[in-house]
Amino acid sequence: MTLFNLWELNLPLKTLYASCMDPVCKKYSVNRTELDILLFLANNPQYDTAADIVNVRFLAKSHVSISIKELEKLGYLEGRHSPENHKTIHLSIRDQAASLVADGQQAQQNFYSILFQNTDQADAEAASRFLHCVSHNIRSYLERREK
Repeated sequence: MTLFNLWELNLPLKTLYASCMDPVCKKYSVNRTELDILLFLANNPQYDTAADIVNVRFLAKSHVSISIKELEKLGYLEGRHSPENHKTIHLSIRDQAASLVADGQQAQQNFYSILFQNTDQADAEAASRFLHCVSHNIRSYLERREK
């Protein structure tokens, strides 16, 4: 049995996603990491710390830290210390970022529309389940390896 080479999708996926996101970045004068952070927070409200962003998205701590500071400076993001642990800062998107986030989410929908054109709902759902499983396997392996 020959499996489709997932690795060959890496660069085309990144290129397609960039082509969908670049107009949003230009319109709002933000870089991709800044946009990715805002969209991550908007799409995943259960994750609201810099550590969450680093761990879930596999972004470099330094890039996340710099981007969060810039987003705060632009008035798009706000951090609040946790009452339980003053070292933990919970991030929230400010109202000033609403149109940026909406345009970014629309760009994400465009990306998914391109990916799943010419497929039916059942195929799209099967692909989603498969990729979720693959992602889980990768994360589990990496967590075990780190211990």
